[in-house]
Amino acid sequence: MSERDVMEYDVVTVGAGPAGLAFAIRLKQLKPEMSVCVIEKASTIGAHILSGAVIEPQPLDELLPDWRKNPPPICVPAGKDEFWILSKTGGFKLPIVPPQMNNHGNFIVSLGAMCAWLAPQAEALGVEIYPGFAAAEVLFDEHDAVAGVRIGDMGVAKDGTHKPGYTQGIDIKAKLTVLGEGARGHLTKQLVSKYHLDLHSDPQSYSIGIKELWQVKPGVCEPGKIVHTMGWPADPKTYGGSFLYHLDKDRIALGYVSGLDYKDPNYQPYEAFQQWKNHPSVKALLEGGTILSAGARAIVTGGYQSLPKLEMPGALLIGDAAGLLNVPKIKGTHQAMRSGMMAAEHVAEFGRSEGWDAQLRGSVVMRELKKVRNFKPGFKKGRVFGLVNSGWETLTMGLSPWTMAVTPDYSATQKLDVAEKPKRDYVERTLPPRDRLAGVYYAATEHDEDQPIHLHVSDTDICITTCASEFGNPCTRFCPAGVYEIVKDESGPRLQINAANCVHCKTCDIKDPYQIINWVTPEGGAGPNYLNL
Repeated sequence: MSERDVMEYDVVTVGAGPAGLAFAIRLKQLKPEMSVCVIEKASTIGAHILSGAVIEPQPLDELLPDWRKNPPPICVPAGKDEFWILSKTGGFKLPIVPPQMNNHGNFIVSLGAMCAWLAPQAEALGVEIYPGFAAAEVLFDEHDAVAGVRIGDMGVAKDGTHKPGYTQGIDIKAKLTVLGEGARGHLTKQLVSKYHLDLHSDPQSYSIGIKELWQVKPGVCEPGKIVHTMGWPADPKTYGGSFLYHLDKDRIALGYVSGLDYKDPNYQPYEAFQQWKNHPSVKALLEGGTILSAGARAIVTGGYQSLPKLEMPGALLIGDAAGLLNVPKIKGTHQAMRSGMMAAEHVAEFGRSEGWDAQLRGSVVMRELKKVRNFKPGFKKGRVFGLVNSGWETLTMGLSPWTMAVTPDYSATQKLDVAEKPKRDYVERTLPPRDRLAGVYYAATEHDEDQPIHLHVSDTDICITTCASEFGNPCTRFCPAGVYEIVKDESGPRLQINAANCVHCKTCDIKDPYQIINWVTPEGGAGPNYLNL
């Protein structure tokens, strides 16, 4: 094996999301002489970014004060807000929108398009950005401190041999590594474990957000209108809700969020989303329209009590890699950007990771999380308790003398023999796509079929024995892309992993009841190619 090529920087940032790009821009504004590199596993900047997204513009105002003169390609000022509680055939609109859902002054954007818009502004300041570079491993120095990342090799066959176009991955060494990988980042997960960063925090918790962008019939869209719903199709004990954002050019962004702490092993987040689309109030908007793009992504929902330590020797965490999303607002972009900018200010002043954790915990970012820490855990006791608790936490502005515990999502799944069987009051679906595989088409996901499978199952015997009998193989239902399949042939049942379908949502890594699935990064440039999600 030849010696790897090495690139050296003052700072390497993993992930070109809103946190990573805000960090890079702010650091270059403060310290133009520092060399800053951003690497991104997607084929292009924004191709793996999926979010609602309604953003609070204050961090963007601070980072790029003149941004409104040249806004992102999709950027619609927020108009009227509505919040509905749905039944199967109707529902009622709340007379007052919950204050966290008041979006006056905010903007509806495509977060993927916004990141693609931010990237050249970072490059103009001297930031080097490399899409298609997947950070596969962490590099450590002789003192066991993080010293950079290793880019995954390209052109490796499924059996591990080198194909004709094989290219050895380079080592990117840096004095400081900044992890902005988003929810359930592959390297972040390893480093949290290695440095015991979660020793004094609750486990992290997640939801899965499944989203589509539709081109609708002329006259249907009301640009700026924002609608959120709870209720049907989720049963009263399952945390779920939707968003529906009216964009410009007769486009509507819509999605459904399911808490991954659901109990029913037979629950299917993707089916819940498709059912919700066929509710009369939503279906009327979509009939006669077409899907432009679709995808899925894990959302960090543990909040204040699940925040790990944010620094380690040679590295620090920002954005959703740290877990900064505000659950009742369903917003994390402003928190991600704010944390990235604050981290840049810390690095510019001190040049090291030490002290970053204390700085963030003493900031407005942490105060926002503390105020809403009990919203999501309250829904573990059902929708009614969750809504009453939300009202209490809103009235008291989060000053309750208690903090509800967060438990791992996988531990909530009930075994088949004791599982409650909630009524799935579902309807016949008529809107596209017909199934998960048809949905994968709209994610434009691409993986070389002849590359090592990036979904590592440590013991597949469990899948066809214990898991089949205890849980009925929930991976075949919770994955929104049909990656996991139990097939039967002459030798009996076996797990088949359709890795080429993967949209990198990380749900399997989170919800698998045995925690034997480990999502690792595939070859650089592989995965979904989201358009304006």
